[in-house]
Parts: sequence; structure tokens; C-alpha cells
Amino acid sequence: SYIKYRIVTERWDVNTTRQPSRWEFMKGVFFEQFDQQFHTEGYIQADTAWYYDQIKLWKLRGRVRIRNINGLVFTSEELYWDGLNHEFYSNVFSRVVTPERTLQGTYFRSDEHMSHYIVTNSKGSFTAESMEKDNNSDNSTPKDTAQQTQAPRRPQAVKHAKTTVTP
Repeated sequence: SYIKYRIVTERWDVNTTRQPSRWEFMKGVFFEQFDQQFHTEGYIQADTAWYYDQIKLWKLRGRVRIRNINGLVFTSEELYWDGLNHEFYSNVFSRVVTPERTLQGTYFRSDEHMSHYIVTNSKGSFTAESMEKDNNSDNSTPKDTAQQTQAPRRPQAVKHAKTTVTP
């Protein structure tokens, strides 16, 4: 399978003289993701972005927002999108809202589909009904993970003890 994106921006600069070389989106960027039939699966937007092409790393800043097909909405002031490891991460306050719950914390890490994610140093709200379903679940659905620990500085260097909440 493959993923298709449409990139919308007012200004897109390619800077090969600076090391590392980068693409700069100083007036904002909007990505729309499509499936193979060109149906919209989600979007990513930010006020400013840089793409470091040699290491396939996006740095998104200022009113970063992601929405996926499952109704998940992520917001933060900074997010990294690692194209080599196929994950998102942030070391600043972030908020994840799904149809079932709201989580917020100072460290976030997720796969590129936003289906398996970790929020640490977190706060959250859950309905009593969703907690009952969690206790009776068969663990066959995607999982949210919330932890009450200090936020690490480098996500690759930390192993997380997970508390799992199943929608």
C-alpha cells in the first residue's frame, strides 16, 4: 500500500545552501492525505514547517493540528514527523481528542496513522461508560496509552511502562 498527499502552502522555499539542506514553509502548510481511491483520510496543518530532506524529518510549529478519519484530533505548538521511523513525536504540551476521550500531556509519541499513541505527564477525561467497556474488552481494538511519568527529552532513548486503555 502507499499513501498520497496534497501539500497546500503560500510559499515553499527549497534551501540547498544551508546544511542540512531543507524545505521551508514559513507561511504555513496544509497536508491532505488520501487513500488509493483518493478519499480524504486526514489532514495535517501548521503555521510554519521545515523538512530536512536528507534525514526525512519534518518540524511543524505553531498551531499544529492533525485530524484523521477516525475522528481523532491532535493539537500542539510543535510536532516532529519522522519519515524514517514512521512516527510523530512532541516534547511540548499536546492534546488528543477522540470521540471517546480527551488526553493532554507534555510528551506525545505516535505511529503515522495516529492509531497507537502515548501521552505522558498526562491528564485526561473518560466517561464512566467507556471505562466499563475497557474493563470488559477483548483487547481486539486499537489502544490508547496514557502514562503518569516525567516527559523524556529524546523519545528514542526511553522505554515506556504502558498503562493501556482500550476504546
